Amino acid sequence: MSVIFRKNLEKFITLNDQNFDEVLQYFDHKTIKKKQNLMEEGDYCSEIYFVEQGCLRMFFIKENGLEQTTEFAIEQWWMTDNFSFERRLPTTFYIQAVEPTTVLSINNDKREALFKIHPIMEQYFRMVYQRSYAASQRRIRYLYEFTREELYFHFEGQYPEFVQRIPQYMLASFLGFTPEYLSEIRSKRRS
Repeated sequence: MSVIFRKNLEKFITLNDQNFDEVLQYFDHKTIKKKQNLMEEGDYCSEIYFVEQGCLRMFFIKENGLEQTTEFAIEQWWMTDNFSFERRLPTTFYIQAVEPTTVLSINNDKREALFKIHPIMEQYFRMVYQRSYAASQRRIRYLYEFTREELYFHFEGQYPEFVQRIPQYMLASFLGFTPEYLSEIRSKRRS
């Protein structure tokens, strides 16, 4: 039984023990090593990942060969390339474990079957997607509205666990900085 997944479900919906056990049957449990890719550019994104333990990141490789991180997911967060998953098209992203990670995964066919047997799960996923979309909208606004320093300090205040867990070069990539510029901002904070 996944206590972490159960806690996450209970934030949005109510399931009794029997229904939870039935729902869990639709998911696969995976362990991913640090820096192991779950998905690479050109793959078909066939699964959605729920992080039980660890951290995932989504990124793409720019023309200059540098990695651009677009998302992170820690415990109780979901990650997938929605465009590739929903449309069954090749992805332009990578999903990689930042640290040793365990996930629950579900593919599109199992998810649709789950919705038919347990329609409340469709409500759950709708609510998760709504929150995710709202967070994406806010991030876009912050990218336009904040100075680079304000962006970092806002992120540090909102998500201190990320700042502690994520390597500086990945955090810099996510915020649109160079690692050197992020070091400069951090050193200003200390002085």
